[in-house]
Amino acid sequence: MEADFIIVGAGSSGCVLANRLSQNPNRKVLLIEAGGRDSYPWIHVPAGYFKTMNNPAYDWRYRTEPVPGLKRKVINWPRGKVLGGSSALNGLLYVRGQAQDYDRWRQMGNIGWGWDDVLPYFKRAEGNDRGADALHGGDGPLAVSDPRYTHPICDAWIKAAQQAGYPANDDINGITQEGVGYYQLTIRNGRRCSTAAAYLQPIRRRPNLEIMTRAQVRKIVLDGKRAIGVEITDADGQVRRLIARREVILSSGAVGSPQILMLSGIGDDAELRKAGVKPRHHLPGVGKNLQDHLQARTTFKTRNKTVNDEVRSLVAKMKTAARYGLKRNGPMTMGASMVAGFLRSSSDEDTPDIQFHINPWSADSPAEGVHPFSAFTATVCVLRPTSKGEITLAGPDPLASPRIQPNYLATEDDCRRTVEGVRISRQIARQAALASEITEEFRPPQDLDLDDYDAALDWVRGNSTTVYHPTGTCKMGTDKGAVVDERLRVRGIEGLRVVDCSIMPEIVSGNTNAPAVMIAEKASDMILEDARQTCGRK
Repeated sequence: MEADFIIVGAGSSGCVLANRLSQNPNRKVLLIEAGGRDSYPWIHVPAGYFKTMNNPAYDWRYRTEPVPGLKRKVINWPRGKVLGGSSALNGLLYVRGQAQDYDRWRQMGNIGWGWDDVLPYFKRAEGNDRGADALHGGDGPLAVSDPRYTHPICDAWIKAAQQAGYPANDDINGITQEGVGYYQLTIRNGRRCSTAAAYLQPIRRRPNLEIMTRAQVRKIVLDGKRAIGVEITDADGQVRRLIARREVILSSGAVGSPQILMLSGIGDDAELRKAGVKPRHHLPGVGKNLQDHLQARTTFKTRNKTVNDEVRSLVAKMKTAARYGLKRNGPMTMGASMVAGFLRSSSDEDTPDIQFHINPWSADSPAEGVHPFSAFTATVCVLRPTSKGEITLAGPDPLASPRIQPNYLATEDDCRRTVEGVRISRQIARQAALASEITEEFRPPQDLDLDDYDAALDWVRGNSTTVYHPTGTCKMGTDKGAVVDERLRVRGIEGLRVVDCSIMPEIVSGNTNAPAVMIAEKASDMILEDARQTCGRK
């Protein structure tokens, strides 16, 4: 089988590429996905992540190595293994980050990636139900909507945050990110708008697009220093070679893309030999520069009922299901969080450095179910962590999960900011608008002295987990650790690009799905432009 472009991974970025690259009927596009089709009904229910996360049919179910900064805990790392990738499992929050994030990318030598450069691609992707304006798109494929369900405890938290001195903000993707207000969600008519639904479903019947599911890429096929195709294990268990006439594009995410590069012999020579892989191209930055957002979960028991109670009650669940079936609203349209807080941990910060996710429910993890009491959660996340980890191979077997060491809380800066965020969470909870609703400060316990930095940090290390935002492992740049250039071409290898969140030189200040879509929108233009120039030279 041959195609002009082979896209590896039908996730948040890969589906976008498949749509844009196949718009030219003269270009054959092959999209390869290790998982299956997105036919499971719970994928399309916004709150369905309770059913899909940790489900081996749709989730890679990665696990980290023991993390020193988290008391050597092993953390579950869900990643989508289905058409739509992690956009079929995620919390649906539409967050772009700060303009300064992208301007820093440009200042690091990545020409064309400043805020003014990427904003048109955010707008092109976005179909915001508030309509188009100078900062938003109104008719793009990716639906963005206001929540169809709110909760009194969330309204109380917003009021309490304002009482604590933090401004209200009804558009965290607007002129400024700073403030508190409701998140917008990637939902259309009460249903999840994954990139498979937004970009793939409308064009699945294009004759020049082939979608191959349950096909796992084993390695990139190289002819010297040029990528000419991929080797896969198909749905029947057969090993096959597929040829790319123009380019192979990795869109397998911050875990999968570096793993495939390393399995192909592209990475640090010494590490590849140690893993039993023959080196083909020395590129020491592959798998390095791993960054993720970490959340410390602060939880408060409440006087009045929360979503915890609706989930535990059979009658309430039946009413919730009926409400969703008839009106497409209610708790089943919730994202992983309802209220945003983008705050500065101190007045010395130029922009917000802390993000809050406020949920009218509480759980140790969505996959494990809610707590057996009424409560809400306010998670604290450092937006621009300085701790960095890595992805390495466990061996030469392409079916084996790689080793993931996120190295959370490895720097004093990350520790200090997280502790301060937990202090802010308690400060907001003790404001008049919220204090009367709270019966117990459950986590951290109210007798924990947060002014005792060592005690507070010890609590943080024992009560933090991922926000599911891995990035940076095939970073874009000009330094010796860079894996791709500003056009996302793998350095030293022709015909090979990486297009997903792994190319971020620094993690953005917020959730990563919207940036993943933007990256693919921008990359599609670059890929097609380069293809036209190549044809012109020929």
